[in-house]
Amino acid sequence: MRGFAAFRLLWLGQALALLGREMTWFALTLYAYQKTGQATTLSLLGFFHFLPLILLSPLAGALVDRYPRKWAMLVADLGGGLATSFLLLLYLMGRLEVWPLYLVSALTGALSSLHWPALSAALSAMLEKRDYARASGMMSLAESLAGVGAPILAAALLKPLGLGGIFALDLLGASAAVLSLLLVPIPNPRLEAPEKASLVQEALFGFRFILERPPLLGLQLMFFGINFLTTLGTTVLPAMVLAKTGMSEAALALVRSAAGLGGVAGGLLLSLWGGPRKRVHGVFLGMALSSLALALMGVVEGPSAWAALAFLESLFIPVLNGSNQAIWQAKVPLAVQGKVFAARRMIAWCANPLAMLLAGPLADQVFGPRYGQGEGIALMLLLFGGIGVVWGLSGYLLPKVREAESLLPDAKEDQAPAA
Repeated sequence: MRGFAAFRLLWLGQALALLGREMTWFALTLYAYQKTGQATTLSLLGFFHFLPLILLSPLAGALVDRYPRKWAMLVADLGGGLATSFLLLLYLMGRLEVWPLYLVSALTGALSSLHWPALSAALSAMLEKRDYARASGMMSLAESLAGVGAPILAAALLKPLGLGGIFALDLLGASAAVLSLLLVPIPNPRLEAPEKASLVQEALFGFRFILERPPLLGLQLMFFGINFLTTLGTTVLPAMVLAKTGMSEAALALVRSAAGLGGVAGGLLLSLWGGPRKRVHGVFLGMALSSLALALMGVVEGPSAWAALAFLESLFIPVLNGSNQAIWQAKVPLAVQGKVFAARRMIAWCANPLAMLLAGPLADQVFGPRYGQGEGIALMLLLFGGIGVVWGLSGYLLPKVREAESLLPDAKEDQAPAA
């Protein structure tokens, strides 16, 4: 089994793992907010996840290019299963507090730093260039299907099964991911350079590669900005919904599921359409339109209105990310994609932990005391979403970023994957 057929089996395993992880994340979000009643608790959960993910990304990228990509994904999926098993054990012992959630969040973030570049590089080696955008759309679809189903399933199953049941389902999903990896052959590129560099040199290679190509650097700085702005809002969005609805699990599940449904629609659209011929249009317009929907969520009232806008915000994200992913897969040689993609993610995502660290205190100590918890967060969404619209459209004013696809040569033709 090779090519797109192998990808479909790999996709199925990853989709089931994503569903389990999202169910656990939804349940833990409710658990943590009910324990403390503070938006800062939610922002710290995100912060402890993203900090090791960002800091370890360059090292993880070097490891991905040095060793088989399948091994890296197996380590990440098995480690995620062990983390969930730890939470399940604490729950069964009646000793599950908030602080272990931060610890597990940090561990899963570290594992994600390994999994994402390995998966991205593996798909580049498995597929033809014409299938890149379609595969990216399917991966976005898997994330979005989990986003739709996980909140509904978790909200429905929390009372009859408890947190322990949610953790058990997460373990089943992780097992499916491991099984699919064992069954699918994943090619590894032949490394042309015989000399061995140190792990640190390899980790830094990705940054040098990007710095030497201003169009790619410009794209990632655009993502840095939009990630910072949107994360300031989306981190505390659950707290706004819970604060305005009297801690309604159903309302939060509706908004989360609508966001997932929007991502499903966007992933299907990208899978069938393949994205705009000029990929940067998908990047810039995706940033602007998703930010506009986020801003409007701070204006409207009620779960139905929030859900409609959450759908629209997520609708554009697969097109945004898929368009960017297709550019990088086409322009970066297969043999170094692990290192380059890890550096790329660190540049774009180092904004996330910073924004998460700021979002909670801004909601609890600045906007909340002045306008009320719910209304204060709503104002944050309007403010940062509005700035995001301007930021996305500003990409058209940067010639090197706007013309990235024509300024950089394709790298696929020079590749020679080895089984």
